[in-house]
Amino acid sequence: MITDMGQQALLSIISHLVFIGLAWWAVQALQIEKVIKKNHVIQARVLYIILSIVLGSTVSNFFLDYLLWSQQLPLMF
Repeated sequence: MITDMGQQALLSIISHLVFIGLAWWAVQALQIEKVIKKNHVIQARVLYIILSIVLGSTVSNFFLDYLLWSQQLPLMF
């Protein structure tokens, strides 16, 4: 039982990191420079990071929830 929790924790960490990385890659396609004031490079980078973390964590939580629900579905029958 404890090893299952450890495996689930490892899967969650890997999932979050992968989806945050994918979100970072996707957010790079946005042209936020048009919205950000000039000479605010650090703030723009922080915004990219925050957007990536929020988007990646949300997608990862959806993926992990879907995985958990699909594993629990056979218990219904």
